[in-house]
Amino acid sequence: MKRNSFEQRPLPLRRCNEEVTRRGDHFATALAAQLVPSQIRNMNISDLKEPNIVIRKSERVLEVYDGERLVETFSMSLGSSPELDKETEGDGRTPEGEFYVFVKNPKSRFHLSLGLSYPAPEDAERGFAAELITREEHDAIIKAAADMAMPPQKTRLGGEIYIHGGGTARDWTDGCVAIEDDEMSELFTAIPVGTKVLILK
Repeated sequence: MKRNSFEQRPLPLRRCNEEVTRRGDHFATALAAQLVPSQIRNMNISDLKEPNIVIRKSERVLEVYDGERLVETFSMSLGSSPELDKETEGDGRTPEGEFYVFVKNPKSRFHLSLGLSYPAPEDAERGFAAELITREEHDAIIKAAADMAMPPQKTRLGGEIYIHGGGTARDWTDGCVAIEDDEMSELFTAIPVGTKVLILK
């Protein structure tokens, strides 16, 4: 596992809204059961053939897989309410569930970033049932997921959830996932749009 440096001064609390997103931990559980440290390959993650990402919130780790093989692990930071699943705009929470990378942003305020497809269809159903979003917003989220596109980012469910740089000295984001800048450079190069991302509690 990479150990991130904590010699830097503590980062100030900063908003992580970018410019431009619960369900089912069976996948990661199955992977973890198959892996032991000796199986982790010492490889450049730019060589990935079937990249996918698993984020474990409670452990503050971001895992990079090539198919079912764990190839890299990064320490990470979250938002002001890291334990809970995201529900609404401004709650400081990181969403849980199955997402995909819908954009790569080389001009992020936090070095580089990968946009995640929150809100997902499950969030659309929840939000519509709770009268947080309109039928039009609900349908737009469902269509975006079907097209592997960017879902609406400005509804009452919140949005603009990214994996980005900025450091890991403390939980400081608005719900995004932050890693060290040098590691973000490595991840940004390796991960294409469309990559699956599973976020677990």
